[in-house]
Amino acid sequence: MSGRNWLSTLCHLLGILILACVILSCLPVTIPRYMGYEIYHVVSGSMEPEIPVGSILYVEEVRADEVQAEDVIAFQSGDSVITHRVVKNRLVEGEFVTKGDANAAEDLKTVPYGSLIGRVKYHFPVLGKLMVLYTSAIGKVYVIGFAACGALLNLLAGRIRARNRLAGDEERV
Repeated sequence: MSGRNWLSTLCHLLGILILACVILSCLPVTIPRYMGYEIYHVVSGSMEPEIPVGSILYVEEVRADEVQAEDVIAFQSGDSVITHRVVKNRLVEGEFVTKGDANAAEDLKTVPYGSLIGRVKYHFPVLGKLMVLYTSAIGKVYVIGFAACGALLNLLAGRIRARNRLAGDEERV
């Protein structure tokens, strides 16, 4: 590598690295949606230590009669989505008895089948914080700005290479 090409190579590599980071960090909050999962962020400690605060949950659609005791389900409760473990699935009554792992007793209210969102298939600690960042207005600005920096570094690398080629052609003349 000649002395003139190191800057273009550095800009190109940094640009690619930044773009790869942006793309890879977006995958956990985009690809699972195309695979049929709903994605949620854990904001309370009711399921700790199994599912810590800040985790991301991938919830698969499931029929209520397929839910077993010990399954972790997500369900609608007012304006909130709650994730708790099923203690009993009362098929005749059409409801679940649930309990948060960190809670001493079962939930006071049963969960009607109509409130079921699905069963928690996967959960990953810390990724929920990434999801919160990417879904906030300022987070979207950061992601777009970071991606733009990567693209601009690649454009700059191309310009530097073109300038170096022109300078090399002029020296040969």
